[in-house]
Amino acid sequence: MFAVLLLGSVLVVLIALLFSVCFRVRRSAVHYRMCAKLPSIPRGYLADFKLSIRLATLKPKDLLPYFGKILKQYGPVVYLNILGHSYVLLNDPDDIKALLSSSQHINKGPEYTMLHPWLNKGLLTSGSLKWHSRRKLLTNTFHFQILETYIPTFNKHAQCLMRKLEKMIGNDQQVSIYPHMTLCALDMVCETIMGTELRSQEGKSVEYVQAIYTVTDIMVQRIFKFWLWNNYIFKMCKNGRNFRKSLKILHEFTENVIKKKREKLDNALVMEEISLGKKRVQSFLELLIGLSMQNPEVMTDLDIREQVDTFLFEGHDTSSITMTLTLILLGLHQDIQNSVREELYSIFGDSEREATIEDLRSMIYLDRVIKETLRLYPSVPAITRKLRQHLTIKENQIPSQAVIGVIPYLLHREEKLFPNPLAFDPDRFLPENNCSRHPYAYIPFSAGPRNCIGQKYAVNMMKTVVSAVIRQMKIETLGSMDDIVVVSQLILRPESLPGIKITRIKK
Repeated sequence: MFAVLLLGSVLVVLIALLFSVCFRVRRSAVHYRMCAKLPSIPRGYLADFKLSIRLATLKPKDLLPYFGKILKQYGPVVYLNILGHSYVLLNDPDDIKALLSSSQHINKGPEYTMLHPWLNKGLLTSGSLKWHSRRKLLTNTFHFQILETYIPTFNKHAQCLMRKLEKMIGNDQQVSIYPHMTLCALDMVCETIMGTELRSQEGKSVEYVQAIYTVTDIMVQRIFKFWLWNNYIFKMCKNGRNFRKSLKILHEFTENVIKKKREKLDNALVMEEISLGKKRVQSFLELLIGLSMQNPEVMTDLDIREQVDTFLFEGHDTSSITMTLTLILLGLHQDIQNSVREELYSIFGDSEREATIEDLRSMIYLDRVIKETLRLYPSVPAITRKLRQHLTIKENQIPSQAVIGVIPYLLHREEKLFPNPLAFDPDRFLPENNCSRHPYAYIPFSAGPRNCIGQKYAVNMMKTVVSAVIRQMKIETLGSMDDIVVVSQLILRPESLPGIKITRIKK
């Protein structure tokens, strides 16, 4: 079997190179003539092939540093050819603004097609025509009045997390916080998005939780290993079989939840109560079913499933890594942690009441802490767009069909944009500092028309959890920032993290 796969991989590479040559000849008069004028790493068929092999064989933790070296050596606009695909990296805020602020350049790069088997064409992966209509339809489902109804659910699962952490206090026990944050975020997202209690923090829904981990891990592996782009090779390999098995579990779960919810809501009295802005709404799924009943021709059950799966994937993984790193960074900077705690005391005093939406809005310093965490460790470390039209940036013209890559992880660490960039300093986000900064220098939720629709939802979740922990517990990180090793896997994932020590706050 290994020999077959190896032979298949070699054939795929050779075919890809052949297509690359043919493709270049056919489009050389327009596309590659424009590309030839762009700043570039060394060019040529052999150089392009070596680059493709290099990217496919790099360890995940080395990808971001590798692109960082390219940008440092060749400047903020760099052309790359990967198996016949034209890529251009941008790392200047003015150039990034030209791309992301445009309503024309909103199609995602080709790697997002790897997500189609799971997410189909939800808001994350859909192209311009479907995306425009879906974004307009879904905007009101993230209205601030609806987001407010999710706060009790956030509090409930934050308290469940606290009970788990309580058991780890004492005896100098070292805690690996990331798995706990992941399950907490998954419970929150499942209940607010699906209206279903997963209870993963209590050890329930094990099969579903494992299927999520399996599908996301395999999707990311496939993106960076070009021989797995071929569907036949992917289906034959072990990863492909595990992917299909886990995907079946995920889709069946979502479809069953949709079916039960639709049966529950399928009566006139209930439907009269489901209107945007009213607190009766309990989940994102209910809103989608309501939209489907009002607009059956534009929102089918498949449409509902792809949106629910999309927000489940985007919502829990991105939030869990940010909450984890926020606590680890606070554990490394006790003065900043004390300042957060003082702010929380000014809001809550000695009470043990749960946070309200007004409390979350009052957490101004914690908001800056989370923003600084996202600067250093943006949960989506890279963004790609496939151009529908030529894009002009300064003296450079990038042809249509080229794929533009923007890497917030590297952008946020530019010395000229953020002096002393590796230092953890929440005061970077004081109002007076924000005013002087380029609006496209800091883009943890992307920017422009295709920015993250759920960013307020995510910030509310993160503030709820982090504030619950810091109000009751002192966090000490057993290591340094050098021990934080992250990898770019479509979203940011930890390669290794320092443990933490938890101590109860004496009142």
